[in-house]
Amino acid sequence: MSATRRQMLARSGALGAGIAFSGALSELFAGTAAALGHTGYGPLVPDPDGLLDLPEGFRYRVLSREGDELRSGEGPVPSNHDGMAAFAGASVGRHRRVHLVRNHENRVTAKFQVPTVEGLTYDPMGKGGCTALTLDERGKVLGERVAIAGTAVNCAGGPTPWGTWLTCEETEDKAGTNGYTKDHGFIFEVDPADPHRTGAVPLTAMGRFQHEAIAVDPRHGIVYETEDAFQKPFGLFYRFLPKKPEGGRGSLRAGGRLQAMRVPGVPDLSTIQETGATFDGIEWVDVPDPLAAQTPIRLQDFGPKGITHAQKLEGCYWGGKSVYFVSSFARSAEGSAADHFGQIWRYDPGARRLTLVIVFGPDTDVQLPGEEPDNICLAPSGGLMVCEDGEGAQHVFGVTRRGEVYAMARNRQNIGTPEKPEWGEFAGVTFSPDGRTMYVNCYTPGTTFAVTGPWHR
Repeated sequence: MSATRRQMLARSGALGAGIAFSGALSELFAGTAAALGHTGYGPLVPDPDGLLDLPEGFRYRVLSREGDELRSGEGPVPSNHDGMAAFAGASVGRHRRVHLVRNHENRVTAKFQVPTVEGLTYDPMGKGGCTALTLDERGKVLGERVAIAGTAVNCAGGPTPWGTWLTCEETEDKAGTNGYTKDHGFIFEVDPADPHRTGAVPLTAMGRFQHEAIAVDPRHGIVYETEDAFQKPFGLFYRFLPKKPEGGRGSLRAGGRLQAMRVPGVPDLSTIQETGATFDGIEWVDVPDPLAAQTPIRLQDFGPKGITHAQKLEGCYWGGKSVYFVSSFARSAEGSAADHFGQIWRYDPGARRLTLVIVFGPDTDVQLPGEEPDNICLAPSGGLMVCEDGEGAQHVFGVTRRGEVYAMARNRQNIGTPEKPEWGEFAGVTFSPDGRTMYVNCYTPGTTFAVTGPWHR
């Protein structure tokens, strides 16, 4: 945590002695969260190689680093490693290979852009996209190639129940802006085993906005989407009702209806501060113009009741019978109605109920920052893994089923100076299909790690 951050907290009266994590995920946890401490797998051990600190007994392997050559020979590994998911690959004897699909949140200034590949490129002037890695049963990298190119600012996304990846563009730039030749702000489907089976086709019916992440209801095929808009009015929480709810590769191209969530009487989610706060009768309103031809969706007319906004809507995932989504932070100085250090919300479609289940905030030790949660996933143990995207030291935090919070990993790659160190955020945390390996990205410098160890503990 930087001195500036500590000073701001002190002035606001919010600075206690660190970061706490309060609330409970009713379907995952029992009881309430404990203060941050050496729970979980024990204290982090400094890495002598200065890359990644882990608890004793765990080890990492660097799978890929930006600037190295892609094994396909298509060019260098692109910059800005972001959202990611792991998929089961083909069986080889008794073992199955693993496919990793990794986003690259590249803008036009990216140091290493995603190389353009025939049949996989949407807009030749787009610098973002995805790469795909294939691993054998021992975690050795067998292949690494471009999975989609010519897209822009590919931030997060999410896996589908039918084994593909939905990559999201976090931009609203249209053709003619920043040199782009096509409109951007779409979702694209990526086949992790053979990207040419999905190509580079924008799923236009799912909306054109600053996408962040998605989660799919496996029972009904509904796709939930978060919007990380950078300026007020902030983003919305969406659902997409596909014409082919049974799913399958390419099914989302058939179109559907895009709707935005309205919480009656709550124009801004940041005003809700207490864990357990619940709202029934959640409404879903059709988006007037999903392509945002003239007006960004969040600025469109949703009728006299308006629509519900939230700053920094980021991670999104499906768990049990509900969808969970993250608001990374809210700052009144930037236009939010209130301030917070991070929230996790649960929406129960069956009950049409929204509940604030987790709140981040300072509590015990200023040397252990934990504000601004970003990418998030379910751990094999039933708890959570949360990527931190704040200031100061950057961690992957775990949350046990009992609600205990612990540091699972710390980034040691200093991208600042010895006098003023800085560390890049974590992103794309995910687990192998067998639950034995955690994969995670360091955003800058772009690095993909595989972490193994005594997960059974």
